[in-house]
Parts: sequence; structure tokens; C-alpha cells
Amino acid sequence: MKILELSFRQISALIAAACAGLLACGYYLQYFEGQDPCPLCLLQRGFYYATGLVLLAAAIHGPGRLGARVYSIAALVFAAGGFGVAARQVWLQHLPPELVPACGPDLFYMLDNLPLARTLQLLLRGSGQCAEVHWRFLGLSIAEWSLVWFAFFALAALWLAVRKISSAPDLSHIRMRD
Repeated sequence: MKILELSFRQISALIAAACAGLLACGYYLQYFEGQDPCPLCLLQRGFYYATGLVLLAAAIHGPGRLGARVYSIAALVFAAGGFGVAARQVWLQHLPPELVPACGPDLFYMLDNLPLARTLQLLLRGSGQCAEVHWRFLGLSIAEWSLVWFAFFALAALWLAVRKISSAPDLSHIRMRD
């Protein structure tokens, strides 16, 4: 079976499963490998959840053309948001050491003690913890892998939004009797 011939529901379910798998990898690294997530990592997890849940809902719902576009655009927005956060973290990881921002408070402290606008500002600015790289796979850091996956999800969502979905089965091969 060719991937391009899969239905909207099947592709949505595959991408939702990929998001779940990536989240599972993140939790494995956190709880079994001691890789504590930085604030930007936690924000990326939120975008994985959002992208995956939108596409899971799409797979369960099995919408028509308009609904498929709405689900796809929502997934595209969340994947693009995750891409932006991952790109920010990759940028921080490639800064010279003297330009890396100082470590700041963790996300939960900020949410408990600072106004939401200030928390978002500090969160998106990143910290020294976000610039640290303790784990690599095939030469890429976790943030770099996240960037790759979010780019893939965004492109897949864009493709789902613009591709032609037939609402009825193709019956052109059946001949009608007179």
C-alpha cells in the first residue's frame, strides 16, 4: 500500500501515533535516562500533544472535505508553533558559550509566581538549561530531532489540507446497462 493512497483518516491516525511515540520517547528519556526537560522542551511537548490530539480527533471523526481542511490547518498551526519553539532551542544550542543566557526559574515556578504574559516572555526567551545538549542520536540533539519532526508534521498537515479527497468511491469502472 502506497502512503499517498492512504485515506485522510489513516494518515491522520499515523501522524497522531507518531506524536504519541515521540512523547513516549521524551518521557522515557526523562524518567529512565535522567534527561530533565527544559522549559522549551516542555513547551514542545505541549505542541506534540496539540498536534496529535487534533489529528486523532480527525481520524476518529472522518470529516468531509471542509472538515478535513479545518483539522489539517489546526494541525499545521500547532506543528508550526512546535517548529518555532524547536528552532529557538536549536539556535540557543548553537550559540557561543559566552552568549548563552543565564539559567532561569523552571516552568512550574514561573506559572505559579509570575503573570502569564511574563511567563511566556521568559519561556520563549529560553535559558541556559535550554542550550545544554546531553543526548544525541545520529548526531542530532533532541531539539534538532524535534525540529525535523515538526517540519515533517507541518508539511504533512499542509499536504492534507490541499490534497484532493474524494468523498465518494470511484465507480467509473462500472458500466451501466441500457
